[in-house]
Amino acid sequence: MSKLGRMPRVLSVPLDIDGAEGANAGVKRAACRVAAAVLALAIVLFDTLSTLEGAVAVLYVVVVLLAARTARRADILWATAGSVVFTLVAYVDSHGFNHVGAQTLRACVSLAAIGGTALLALQNQRATNKLAGQARLLNLSHDMIFVRDNAGLITFWNRSAEEVYGWSAREAIGRVADDLLATRYPEQRGTIEAALLDTGRWEGTLEQRTKAGATLVVESRWVVQCDHLRRPVEIMETHTDVTDRKVAYAALVASERRFRRMFDASRIGVVQEDWGALRTELTELGLMDGNVLEAHLVSHPEFVERARTLVNIVDVNPALMAMLRRDVVSSSEVLESVDDVLSENDRTFASALLAFARGDAFLEGETEMVRADGSRFPVLFTITYPTVDDTDGSVLVFVVDHTERKQAQDAVLAAQAELAHAARVSTLGELTASIAHEVNQPLMAVVTSGEAGMRWLKRPVPDLHEVETAMARIISEGRRASEIVKRIRAFLTKAPAQQDVLSPAALIDDAVRLVEHEFTREQVTLRLDVDAGLPAIVGDRIQLQQVLVNLMVNACQAMAGQTAPRVLSIRASRAGADSLVISVRDTGPGVAAENLERLFDPFFTTKQQGMGMGLAICRSTAQAHGGELAVVNSPGAGASFQLTLVISPDTIEQS
Repeated sequence: MSKLGRMPRVLSVPLDIDGAEGANAGVKRAACRVAAAVLALAIVLFDTLSTLEGAVAVLYVVVVLLAARTARRADILWATAGSVVFTLVAYVDSHGFNHVGAQTLRACVSLAAIGGTALLALQNQRATNKLAGQARLLNLSHDMIFVRDNAGLITFWNRSAEEVYGWSAREAIGRVADDLLATRYPEQRGTIEAALLDTGRWEGTLEQRTKAGATLVVESRWVVQCDHLRRPVEIMETHTDVTDRKVAYAALVASERRFRRMFDASRIGVVQEDWGALRTELTELGLMDGNVLEAHLVSHPEFVERARTLVNIVDVNPALMAMLRRDVVSSSEVLESVDDVLSENDRTFASALLAFARGDAFLEGETEMVRADGSRFPVLFTITYPTVDDTDGSVLVFVVDHTERKQAQDAVLAAQAELAHAARVSTLGELTASIAHEVNQPLMAVVTSGEAGMRWLKRPVPDLHEVETAMARIISEGRRASEIVKRIRAFLTKAPAQQDVLSPAALIDDAVRLVEHEFTREQVTLRLDVDAGLPAIVGDRIQLQQVLVNLMVNACQAMAGQTAPRVLSIRASRAGADSLVISVRDTGPGVAAENLERLFDPFFTTKQQGMGMGLAICRSTAQAHGGELAVVNSPGAGASFQLTLVISPDTIEQS
């Protein structure tokens, strides 16, 4: 047995916390009143009519005690007053006022006994009412409270215990608490009892069973009441149901473990950052507003550098540590702020600051990060900002290494350049006759001028003036032939793209010269409509020339063989404040409706010998120059390709 089990048992009478014994309290009170009245009547009749000499009036004490059973102060006072009156009436009736002796002494003793009993009954009632009031407070508690003796028998069971556990007070009182509730303790019961006896109290978490069979997790607090010899008499247990709290805590722990597992196992780099210090400084400076902060950064660009040092790195997952090529797993030992991982030329943190001040939910972008050895690598990132209600300033940044993708993009651009070169070679192959004709003209002019000069020199009197004129024409035609060759060689080159300021009129003229013989062969009439004073554009002359040549050759081939007039119209005009448009329109059959959506797809062609790369390269070239290539189709009436190009910023400022 336990220490408490070996202690002498002290019985405890349960308190009637309602001042009655349940639903029959009114009946019991009425019965006590009737019994007291009948007993008082019997005593007064016996005392008055009997010839026996004795302190019969002392029996009124029983009447007062019966009245006290009703727990009503008025009943005690009425019983006391009636007993006193009946005692005096019986004394006067039996002995009168002139006889003083032993009978008088017995009457006085009876009155004293009645008064003393009434006084004690009133005091007991006050004490009982006080205890009942305290018990009512226990009944009002939301916690389950019960009292047990040192043998474990329940002597008090509050209303919350009835509601939660399911047993009524009548069912619980007198039962062993551990057996009734099937209590499971976190440690040995003897250890708990020893701690209770040593300190007078104990706290812990228990598992108990309800009447319905459900298991509850409760926070339990015990206090022990001892007698004057410090022996335990009763123990009060207060229990708080924390089942839902424990379930929620278990769910939280599981969620934290799941997050940690995802955090550590993710192949995407994740950084947990604390922006609390930055939020505090922005608030103190009155900069927690996107517009205000943007104006402040314009006048104080150095604030970005300070802000980078205020963003502390809390945690970094292994994937990002691998990207940074750091061997230490604990990021707190090597990384303090984002200033340790961002390059000094980073321009995205200012945007991140503005998004944070505006209250955006996230920000996506591309930047460079710095490895442990100082090398840089490109990354794509997404920053998720805390909500307004989330004041801890915790920010998550997801990072993807962009190196391989960057290399793939460079490879695609290189392949595209190769395809563009192949397309130019193919185009020039188709324009061989035109090129030969264009080169042949200055060569024939050189031969003609040379022969003329020789004739002027062979005359008896050489005409040196005519010879000088012929030589000048030879030089001019030679330079013209050289320019034609240079233009063809430039068109075939694979040199890197150049960003030059170009005249739209000159660009169109150069492209027309390359296709001029094609116009003659296909009997195409060319109509040029170039607005005067068009602003300059910025781009690569050869690439833009290739776009126009491809469009004009396609137009000539689209009109080949038709009996209707073959007209190619080229128009250049201003399209807006910062752009102009060059349209190439033919009078051919137009583009079939089923081919319209796929017209610019790579490797799609309607020609038997076509590569399907011409229009795809043209569109990508236009987009690379910040412009666009679109088609306006008129089935049966031709197609119009519209090349939109961006005007040079210097030209816009001048205008």
